[in-house]
Amino acid sequence: MMLSPHFALSEFLVSETAAREGIDNTPSPEIIEQLKRTAALLEEVRTLLGGQPIIICSGYRCLELNRAIGSSDTSQHIQGQAADFTCPGYGTPLQIAEAIYAANPPIEFDQLIHEFDSWVHISWGDDCRMMCLTINESGTNYGLA
Repeated sequence: MMLSPHFALSEFLVSETAAREGIDNTPSPEIIEQLKRTAALLEEVRTLLGGQPIIICSGYRCLELNRAIGSSDTSQHIQGQAADFTCPGYGTPLQIAEAIYAANPPIEFDQLIHEFDSWVHISWGDDCRMMCLTINESGTNYGLA
């Protein structure tokens, strides 16, 4: 099932942890509707990044899967409102995050997180806080670095 021109539902559901631990990560129809909005957000990002393919490393996570990887129960991944991704054809995760932050016209997001210099997290929700963070071995810091 395609959620948008470039993103299939299956890309948002892949999880080695779910496969290894036998966790059913099947989203409800309501979550699929949320994932369509997340895919639309990633379409905006893909356009900004020159049409380069985006690789989703984490999308939807049911509560059981989210807990299995040690994430917070308030994660927007549980609602289908977040994705972690890379775009090797564009650049590093920091370059990607900086491009999203500087986009004109702006790409509206709730959180944009440069994580461990390995991937970018982007989420949306009822609030549009435009919050930019960096998470690394030292902890969480406001701003991109």
